[in-house]
Amino acid sequence: MERKSVRVFTDRPIQPEEVSAILEAAVNAPTAGNQQLYTIIHVTDPQLKAQLAETCDHQPFIATAPLVMVFCADCRKWYRAFQEYGCDPRKPGVGDLMLAVSDTNIAAQNAVVAAQSLGIGSCYIGDIMENAEQQRKLLSLPPYVFPAAMLVFGYPTAQQLERPKPPRSQMHHIVHENSYRDMDAGELKQMLSAKAGARDFENWIQAFCNRKYNSDFSQEMTRSVQVYLEDFQE
Repeated sequence: MERKSVRVFTDRPIQPEEVSAILEAAVNAPTAGNQQLYTIIHVTDPQLKAQLAETCDHQPFIATAPLVMVFCADCRKWYRAFQEYGCDPRKPGVGDLMLAVSDTNIAAQNAVVAAQSLGIGSCYIGDIMENAEQQRKLLSLPPYVFPAAMLVFGYPTAQQLERPKPPRSQMHHIVHENSYRDMDAGELKQMLSAKAGARDFENWIQAFCNRKYNSDFSQEMTRSVQVYLEDFQE
């Protein structure tokens, strides 16, 4: 309930034992069939951090974050193990990728909660899914490996600690009983009004659509994900 995204960090370093605790929490997350369908890239090279800051929508705080991790959905290592030991496996498909992304994000969230318990803030960087060609080169990502999430960690500044957490939608709009319930325009407005705040709702939602959903970076993310999907559709 207390956790919120943190993008400004103090100079206080994260100690090696804290990094280990965060990683231990991640790899002990729930996982489909105990397969751990992910690989975590711990980014320690300052130059690589700076490059990721640019390829991930030009966000400088990534370069200065004390701890950076890329969580990759990994359908490759089991496939290669099956090949190496005579199992005659089929090629990984889109369903395998979806399962691996689920595994990966569960592990990432375990890392986030562990960090929060230590007083360490975090921020998800969804932009790691953009610029597929560059990310593949920077992180040496082979086929069947998809960068599902990036996380940056650090001790939050006082301003970040005091900043209010953005409001969430009310529970009855999010939780449906027994089946999906399509909402009409009025209920959709009720669901999103807390996020609009005091702003005119129609102006806010049009601006939000343009800034997020119809944005260049959103379209680039779709293009990049399609690049990764090509591996799974051979």
